[in-house]
Amino acid sequence: MNIKEVAEKFNITSDTLRYYERIGLIPPVPRNDSGYRDYTEIDLNWVYFIKCMRDSGVSVEALIEYVALFQQGAKTILSRKELLIEQRNELAKKIGVMQNTLEKLDDKIDGYEEKMLKYQDEKLK
Repeated sequence: MNIKEVAEKFNITSDTLRYYERIGLIPPVPRNDSGYRDYTEIDLNWVYFIKCMRDSGVSVEALIEYVALFQQGAKTILSRKELLIEQRNELAKKIGVMQNTLEKLDDKIDGYEEKMLKYQDEKLK
C-alpha cells in the first residue's frame, strides 16, 4: 500500500506518516523498486497503534521509546510492558479527570435556565 492510501485509510496526512517514520514513531517502511514507501500489513499495524495512542494523548516521547525498545528485540519485553502499564495508568487518570469534568458539566447543564434566573434575581436584589 502506498503512502497516499495509508494516509487516507487512517485519516492523516502523508507528511504526518513521513514525520512518524523520521522521528522513530514507526519503524522504517520498506521501499519498492522505484524507491516509494510500500506499507505492509505490519507497517499498517504500527500506524494504527501509533495513531490510536496519539489520539488518546500518549506522548510522542513515550512512543518513540516503545518503538526503540521493540526494535531491540525480546530482551526488552519487560521494559516495554512496564512502559505500556505506565501509559495505561496515565490514561486512566486522564479519563478520571475527564469523567469528573463531564459530571460537573452535566450538573451545570441540568436545570441551567432555572439556576441562572435564580442567580440573576439574587444578584439584582
